[in-house]
Amino acid sequence: MEPLIKMSGITKEFPGVKALDNISFDILPGEVHVLIGENGAGKSTLMKILSGVYTPTSGKIICNGHEYSALDTKTSYDEGIAIVYQELSVINELSILENLFVGKLPTKKVCGVPVVDYKLMKEKASTVLEQVGLHHDPGTLVGDLAIPDKQLCEIAKALVSGAKVIVLDEPTTSLTTSEVENLHNLIRKLKAEGCGIVYISHKMSELHQIGDRITVLKDGGYVGTYPVEDITIDELVTLMVGREISGTYLAEDGFDPESQPVIFEAKNISRADGTCKNISFQLHKGEILGFAGLVGAGRTETMEAIFGAVPKSGGQVFLNGKELHINSPYSAIKQGLGMLTENRRETGFANNFSCKNNISLVPFIKTSTAGGIGGMLNGKDEQRWAQEQKESLSIKCTSVDQMTVDLSGGNQQKVILGKWMAAESEVLIFDEPTKGIDVGSKSEIYRLMRRLANEGKGVLMVSSEQTELLSVCDRIAVFRGGELRGILSSAEATEEKIVKISTNE
Repeated sequence: MEPLIKMSGITKEFPGVKALDNISFDILPGEVHVLIGENGAGKSTLMKILSGVYTPTSGKIICNGHEYSALDTKTSYDEGIAIVYQELSVINELSILENLFVGKLPTKKVCGVPVVDYKLMKEKASTVLEQVGLHHDPGTLVGDLAIPDKQLCEIAKALVSGAKVIVLDEPTTSLTTSEVENLHNLIRKLKAEGCGIVYISHKMSELHQIGDRITVLKDGGYVGTYPVEDITIDELVTLMVGREISGTYLAEDGFDPESQPVIFEAKNISRADGTCKNISFQLHKGEILGFAGLVGAGRTETMEAIFGAVPKSGGQVFLNGKELHINSPYSAIKQGLGMLTENRRETGFANNFSCKNNISLVPFIKTSTAGGIGGMLNGKDEQRWAQEQKESLSIKCTSVDQMTVDLSGGNQQKVILGKWMAAESEVLIFDEPTKGIDVGSKSEIYRLMRRLANEGKGVLMVSSEQTELLSVCDRIAVFRGGELRGILSSAEATEEKIVKISTNE
């Protein structure tokens, strides 16, 4: 069978870095070709070359029988290639309909004058939105959508272009179990129609459900391509990271969090919009407290209210027995709280800041005066904080002056954690901390969380991955419909119990 796309001998060099070294990769009609590797392995670089964003240093690309030394974005689009990036590229200020056709508005002639063909747009939009299961009026502003729906909008945008090769970069990171199944059904339908799908995912359990072949990259090099039925998940992990990954990060045997002093407490936290109602819980010394539930169940909404990102309509927060009066993230930072947000690219770090600037941002805020007006930047402190966190968290960057946006996802997450560590935050909220991160980096993040708990820090962890919560958390609080419906100890918690409580089945 002739490949839709064949990339041969692809090498990409940046100043001082060889990001890809002689990579070959192809995509067949009607297959899902899974591409895996740790963050920084070269997956995104390879796909950016395919989309025309990057020009390879050497190599060739054959698309539909046409040979190129490099693609530009227009040629890639014309060859039927569409990429749905992990970091969403939707435009919040435009409607769903406008996002689907941005840059490629269909036109018709009226009295000899070309005008936008809105009727055709709506017809096409209706078809693809039904395909992906995005049940919103096409006139809805994308900014009003939840993150999972924004991701579905991205997929619909790829479909409306009529692409024959679709690259899905971490497409299920923000989707519920039922939404993942809907997406997989859609992919199977596209396969049957002859589309080639490149599927990039760090969720190892998905690979055998949806993939046909798996290609592994490591440190910019090609490891191998394998039929999914011929290789196990454990073998894939070893190929990716070069070592086995431990399965649990719980406290030592015999640790009973409820016998330890309470270091953080929330009482009757509520929001006016009803997304969280009278939420109360305690966090004990040395404990990692997890929060489970479906998307929209109220977990993140509760954390936002605690941190002051959204006003709470009622409730109290206590740190070591002292009530905190939080009305903004600034006041939360000043009183010792930190929050690693779910969408790190939009709210986790400043895209135009270096690692050093991002890490020093929060400690400068914490030491500022007069609501942030007072306080001067100190170059020596900035360098010291950044260097300490680079070494402590093993951040892989050329130097602390490297732009954070140029790092891999796992190292970006470490930079974000570094700013809270440098500020000596006493309670850290981790909201989906391993979203879009490879298994090796996940392991490091889990170890860091456990280290923080052992050092007496407060650790709260929101996650949609039940296996993650079960392997890391000492207790798990389960949300449903904006309410806290139960708290399970690590000994009694199972996936079945969490699902039963979160869905009321």
